[in-house]
Amino acid sequence: MKMANTLRGEVLNLYKNLLYLGREYPKGADYFKRRLKNAFLKNKDVKDPEKIKELIGRGEFVMKELEALYFLRKYRAMKQRYYSDTKDTN
Repeated sequence: MKMANTLRGEVLNLYKNLLYLGREYPKGADYFKRRLKNAFLKNKDVKDPEKIKELIGRGEFVMKELEALYFLRKYRAMKQRYYSDTKDTN
């Protein structure tokens, strides 16, 4: 039972973290929230701890991908803002 509670906590944390990251999703927070909820509901009946760990791993990968997407978007915006005039000066 202890293992199940631990995994449940991990799943809830993953959901909360993804929900938080989804606020800046390019297609909108509502779109992201619906997709996230559906993905979690699809796997709600999984009982095998190994399968749950695998799904958590997949979710953590998605989190890293989202963070990279946001970082790149911010980087491009900054680069555009600070280097857009350099082409005209030459």
